[in-house]
Amino acid sequence: MQVLLNWYHGLVKAIDSTFIVDGRYQIFLEGLGNTLIITLGALLLGVAVGVFVAISKVYYYQTGPFYFWSSLGSFLRTGQLRYLHQAILKLLDGLLSCYLTVFRGTPVVVQLMIWAFVVFSTTHELLVAIIGFGINSGAYVSEIVRAGIMAVDIGQTEAGRSLGLSAARTMQCIVLPQALKNVLPALGNEGIALIKETSIVGYIAVIDLTKAAALVRARTFDAFVPLLFVAAVYLFMVMFLSFLLKKLEKRLQASDRK
Repeated sequence: MQVLLNWYHGLVKAIDSTFIVDGRYQIFLEGLGNTLIITLGALLLGVAVGVFVAISKVYYYQTGPFYFWSSLGSFLRTGQLRYLHQAILKLLDGLLSCYLTVFRGTPVVVQLMIWAFVVFSTTHELLVAIIGFGINSGAYVSEIVRAGIMAVDIGQTEAGRSLGLSAARTMQCIVLPQALKNVLPALGNEGIALIKETSIVGYIAVIDLTKAAALVRARTFDAFVPLLFVAAVYLFMVMFLSFLLKKLEKRLQASDRK
């Protein structure tokens, strides 16, 4: 019994030292706020970049393949804009392929430090973190969305075009909504991974949850309470996001049945 009492008093003292003394709970609140801002901003940027890349890759796949130099030469000889259009599509497809290779093939922490210390060395660290995580996430989102678009029956596109819709309008109103609904679980997993990836943002001097725990631990010399608390907060955020995704999936499934 005495051992349990000693453990209880020690735990209470550790909690008081971690959160109450010197208002250290404010460090965790700042870290939580920054984590949420980075996650939300990076997720929005990643989805925007990913959808653009996916649509561009699919459009080239459906209309190509083209060859840059031959298309450019044909444009210079004939002056027809369709050859210039083909050359631009080929160049864009090559650039996007390089983007996917680089950002999926290098560690996100290295990318983050390059953004912070090389590309945007004078920019606010929070904005740099959003850009870094967002562009990295976009590389993975693009492949998810591209798979969803390719899974939509080509007859859907043909039906839209036969009704007089343009290619862009057909993609926006018919194909893309179906594709995003099909890949919603995969997009949810990417969002969950992004929440946890933000824990490395302390490398560029941003105080997130993990960095907040490290700062408090350095002052209290106690790792158990701050790290356990941060792990619990991350777990709660992931469970809450999973709950929202399940609700959204059920609503979409109910609309399908109707």
